[in-house]
Amino acid sequence: MDYTSHARIRTGDPEAFRELFRDHAPLVHRHAVRVSGDRGLAEDVVSLTFLEAWRLRDRLLDHEAGPRPWLMGIAVNVLRNTRRAARRHQAALGRLPARDTVPDFADELVGRMADADQLAAAQRALRKLRRTEREVFTLCVWSGLGYAEAAAALGVPIGTVRSRLSRARTRLRELAGQELTKNREPLPRPGQVQDGRTCAARSYESHEETYG
Repeated sequence: MDYTSHARIRTGDPEAFRELFRDHAPLVHRHAVRVSGDRGLAEDVVSLTFLEAWRLRDRLLDHEAGPRPWLMGIAVNVLRNTRRAARRHQAALGRLPARDTVPDFADELVGRMADADQLAAAQRALRKLRRTEREVFTLCVWSGLGYAEAAAALGVPIGTVRSRLSRARTRLRELAGQELTKNREPLPRPGQVQDGRTCAARSYESHEETYG
């Protein structure tokens, strides 16, 4: 494999780094959206990931999968840090005196996301997994990394990735089904009009495809 682009990145070649961003920023963004459920936060994660990648560019190794495992490893760490910061922020807000309610734009955000109900249920279920299993699942299933790439991104053996992913899949099938059932309102009959819209019944089986 030609590692010329890796060498150019390590030496700080701006054009090589622009190519890295152009080729991999969409992957980092999709991963961050699916993990966090927040497009605004995901944009911040992309920026922080590539800033950190620039700072750590001399650590890029010549991996057969290219720079993707190295870059996604950085993204995973950035997400860990942003989630910890968000929890601290929420805890601080919780200590503030109550005030008038302000508009919540979460519904608008969720409305722009594909399969919002399924994604929300998956995120609730994912939060109940161990962090190590959650990270393997999001990298391999949601972001499409292979076992070797995920192992390189997380700094663990391939066998560990396989076992964590197997446990995560098994547990998620159970948890996601519970979340979908718990949070789903009774569906109207096909063709029934609700809130001025014609609603179609959704099949439960379609939700399981995410975890197959």
